[in-house]
Amino acid sequence: MSPAERPRPATVTEPARTTPVYGEFDVVVVGGGPAGIMAATAAARAGHSVILLERYGFLGGAGTAGGLSTFCGLHAKVYGEHRRVIHGLADELLERLAKLDGLSEPHLTINDGILAQAFDISAYKIAADELVTGSGARPLFHATAVGVVMGDDDTLDAVLIESKSGRAAVRGRVFVDASGDADVSAWAGVTYEKSPGHDGMLYPSLMFRINGVDARAAGEAPWRTVERLMEEAERAGTHTFPRKKPIVRPQRNPLEWRANLTQLSNPDGSAIDGTDVDQLTHGELQGRQQVLDAFTFIRDRTPGFGDSYIVDLAPQIGIRETRRIVGRYQLTEDDVRDCADFPDTIGVNGWPIEAHVSGTVEFRWPRGENPRGYNQLPFRMLVPDRIRNLYVAGRCASMTHDAQSAARVTGPCFAMGEAAGTAAGLALSSGADCGAIDVAELQRRLERGGAFLGREAS
Repeated sequence: MSPAERPRPATVTEPARTTPVYGEFDVVVVGGGPAGIMAATAAARAGHSVILLERYGFLGGAGTAGGLSTFCGLHAKVYGEHRRVIHGLADELLERLAKLDGLSEPHLTINDGILAQAFDISAYKIAADELVTGSGARPLFHATAVGVVMGDDDTLDAVLIESKSGRAAVRGRVFVDASGDADVSAWAGVTYEKSPGHDGMLYPSLMFRINGVDARAAGEAPWRTVERLMEEAERAGTHTFPRKKPIVRPQRNPLEWRANLTQLSNPDGSAIDGTDVDQLTHGELQGRQQVLDAFTFIRDRTPGFGDSYIVDLAPQIGIRETRRIVGRYQLTEDDVRDCADFPDTIGVNGWPIEAHVSGTVEFRWPRGENPRGYNQLPFRMLVPDRIRNLYVAGRCASMTHDAQSAARVTGPCFAMGEAAGTAAGLALSSGADCGAIDVAELQRRLERGGAFLGREAS
């Protein structure tokens, strides 16, 4: 048998190596999305050395890399009145965006039931840079976390990264997993859940933007026209679209529109898993084809869009859900819909259940005739089950599948991130384990910084 014909093993053995330490920091934050931005900023403002590890060359997470261009969850409908309920460091970020002329006025969405707020993606990148670096935190771009080193069974020592400079270790005293996929937590052995692809995990989307729209010809509320035309085409049997309830809305300049109307699935119909590279590749290819098909329909059928064109495809598909840790408390759908209170509140969520299920999006609102419209977020949902020096913030925090479909959006992620960074500072200054800090003091610090914890009317 020739060497070319000889069967080869399914694994390779790499030689042992010594990995250089890139640096040692008080706080290591993994992931530069909304939770990571706020965690790094809050920890640095508490006087600690902070590094923020981000795999792309910019911050913002789904808002930038996913092309989302809209803040969801900044507002709640409080006893029938639309109010912004996410404050604290978020106020500063929005102020920076406004100064860059990159922030639109809030607009009604989801059948006019709640407010969202569009922003310019380029302005968001700059505003996030300014907020993080202005706090003294150090971003490290183009650095992908690939593993961890444990100090002992219940303590993290370092995060391993890969970059164009090679492999390195970043040591820390406290870590914040804001990776979205609970990467650090999974590598460290934290208990987590992941919904099945069929009848479980939220389906991803690929966002795109349309330019060259004639706003006058499009008329008032053309997003409703798009939805009506798509429904009529499906009833007539001329077209089939991957998802009902399309979102097509204007940006800061009405020449440009954002479009959220794709739904990405595997050949067997299951949701794309954002932790599987083959599925991610399939989703990117499928998403671009769906974008082309949907845009062609909109351009050819919708008044005002005849001379429009695709100006941007998001750098990556937008992942809504993968791993969720099982922490000291799991936020539930009942908590969201019953506007639950918690004694250890660190912020609020005002977004409804938004379940991206096969073929459509299902919304479930707070219960009651005139609900308060938001639930509190407990500190315990940031604390994993067995690692002493780790917080988990953002869409991979401790939530059930249904609750995560609400609290995964930007507003509550801002709140969780600011709380995690502030708590990291407390843990370092007091010498306490991350789960044993003085929560009352954490709440005092958050409220002094302007955060709304839901303990009184906003």
